[in-house]
Amino acid sequence: MKVILVHNFYQLPGGEDRVFAQERELLRSHGHEVVTYERSNSEMVGSSPLERLRLPKKTVWAKDSYQEVLALLRQERPQLVHVHNTFVQVSPSIFAACREAGVPVVQSLHNFRLLCPSATFFRDGRICEDCRVSGLWQSVRHACYRQSRCATATIAIMLTVHRMARTWVDGVTTFVALSEFSRRKFIEGGFPDAKIKVKPNFVAPDPGARNEAGDDAVFVGRLSPEKGIKTLLRAWAQLHVPVNLRIYGDGPLRGELEQLAYDLKLSRVNFLGHVDHADTQAAIKNARFLVLPSECYENFPLTIIEALSCGTPVICSRLGAMQEIVADGCTGLHFTPGSPEDLADKVAWAWEHPRQVKDMGKAARQDYEQKYTAESNYDSLMSIYHHAIAAFR
Repeated sequence: MKVILVHNFYQLPGGEDRVFAQERELLRSHGHEVVTYERSNSEMVGSSPLERLRLPKKTVWAKDSYQEVLALLRQERPQLVHVHNTFVQVSPSIFAACREAGVPVVQSLHNFRLLCPSATFFRDGRICEDCRVSGLWQSVRHACYRQSRCATATIAIMLTVHRMARTWVDGVTTFVALSEFSRRKFIEGGFPDAKIKVKPNFVAPDPGARNEAGDDAVFVGRLSPEKGIKTLLRAWAQLHVPVNLRIYGDGPLRGELEQLAYDLKLSRVNFLGHVDHADTQAAIKNARFLVLPSECYENFPLTIIEALSCGTPVICSRLGAMQEIVADGCTGLHFTPGSPEDLADKVAWAWEHPRQVKDMGKAARQDYEQKYTAESNYDSLMSIYHHAIAAFR
């Protein structure tokens, strides 16, 4: 099968970029011909004032992407196009190119951007679905994207224009939601349920199960408000057991969080900053457990299944897809989102019950082997591709 993969990289690398690369290599490893169309938001760095003025229009309709993708389709004649991300440089214009070329389209729903301009359903420290319930202009009112009404309005206009044009409803043959929770949210947002299939992310290569658990707890992720790191630190301030916490990642809250840790006298908390993926995977594998205190829905955190693949249990918020991926009391523990008291109780229990946590680790590894390997993901991906091709005819 010949497939064109489309992806717009953000300026800072993230999980979506890794999933794009993993699926590209997965397809190639099974003998498929893969052609990519890639752009990056780093193209905006150093742009002229005139180019920045043109950005809102380009966000809605990037003429260059439309022309380049149409030319690529006519040259390569693929059986299918799989779109990962179009924001900002690619834009939804490419769906018109696919329609014109008569090629079925699969789109992965990596985040909630098509329902929420900030892509997170999170505002002012809480879950927010105002745009889904009351209209996109709620986001402009609250300046949800980068705290800018102008930037948020650009996204809201893009979404409004393409909703009116039925770009996604008519231009995408099959959507890929990463969890049942995500699928439900998109259906609630007006997307046709018959077009949405569920396929989770995967971990490759297989890191292998660990032999023994370490003595540290770890957090891996971006240090931003929706990740719940303040709740994490306040939970550590209440712990009566000696658990070291290693925090891997960087972000806009790092300075504030380090100050909070200092104020709370958290001598057992260490900020390690951004390290490469191999090092974070090793840290997860060597940890007693991974803690994910996010206070947003989280579409499908790769760190969870990376932990499962190592046999590392996960303590996570009872929220969104996290509570779907982690089985409470089996592969990890759930706690009440935003509650440092409940999180501290769960961490203390896990520390004081090593045998039960070891059993959770074994169950976590079994869950990975059943659901999140490259091979099981390949079968699911092929099923979706064949369904999209058949549905397009």
